[in-house]
Amino acid sequence: MTKKILFLLPLALASCKSDVDIIKPSVESISESIYASGIVKSKSQYQAFASVNGIIENIYFEEGDTLKKGDTILSISNETQRLNKENAQLNAAFSDFNANEGKLNEAELFVDLSKNKMKSDSILFMRQKNLWAQQIGTKIDLEQKELAFQNSKTLYYSAVVKRNDLKRQLDFTSLQSKKNLQISSNLEGDYILKSEIDGILYSLEKSKGEIVSTQTPLAVIGDAAHFILEMQVDEFDILKIKKGLLVMVTLDSYKGKVYEAKVTKVDPLMNERSKTFMVEAEFIVQPELLYPNLTFEANIVLQSKEKALLIPRNYLLNDSIVQRKNGDKIIVKCGLRDYQKIEIISGLSENDELMKPGK
Repeated sequence: MTKKILFLLPLALASCKSDVDIIKPSVESISESIYASGIVKSKSQYQAFASVNGIIENIYFEEGDTLKKGDTILSISNETQRLNKENAQLNAAFSDFNANEGKLNEAELFVDLSKNKMKSDSILFMRQKNLWAQQIGTKIDLEQKELAFQNSKTLYYSAVVKRNDLKRQLDFTSLQSKKNLQISSNLEGDYILKSEIDGILYSLEKSKGEIVSTQTPLAVIGDAAHFILEMQVDEFDILKIKKGLLVMVTLDSYKGKVYEAKVTKVDPLMNERSKTFMVEAEFIVQPELLYPNLTFEANIVLQSKEKALLIPRNYLLNDSIVQRKNGDKIIVKCGLRDYQKIEIISGLSENDELMKPGK
């Protein structure tokens, strides 16, 4: 009796295994999607660089502090620049138009005096000319009066030219000195690192007293409330990606939860090294707490259907053939597919029994 049981056991196992390989199509929901992975980044996140080389003089915020746009994060030692600005201020005050208005008034006074003398000499010349027409006086007197008039006229025109030149020079010098002061003030601003946005100081790379250069990032700043998802999508799939597509996201920090997002941007330039494109998405409902550089996995949903006739993908041969339980092979038309199942549009019904190809 024992021998019979031992003999029949392999046959029973073989029969169970054969039954497992026989399946019927099921009606379920399916989504065709593209897998992607990436990191979370704060919206408007950027690296802040110094505009000049130098030594950090003061640091006014710590990592994790909230910043307002325009807040000074740190300052770089700038003694030389401070002296240059003071020199520019002195020059601007010395060259200011109002401070030199007395020179222009003096020139204006000289113009008036020259003009009055020209008028007086003109009257004397015309009077002597009229007398000479009446044969009164001498020709020498007439010539002297005419010469005096010509000299005073020349002197008047010369005073006008000098007055105008002086005004133009004062205007130019005053404006130039103010521009130099403005340039110096702007350069002084290069020694101060300010926040460009309202946000969080996520990272501060240097300490007080350290040397910095224009090539070294000093801080990472980003929005504290809004985050984006940066994904790398393979070049073979990028043509399928469009703005507005649904993205199903899972984060290691929130295990067991799935969040929905929408594609907001497709970078048109491919990364030549990785052969991928950058795709950005934003959460529809954002997790309560997020940090930059958290990792995630995502499925970008291309199409979905609530009720579809599905079979396992390993029951499909050459993307178009299935095998019935009796061994007959039939051609089917396929639709959506995911990593495990595929939709059958035509060629099968829910009652068909299928066998794995090759059985």
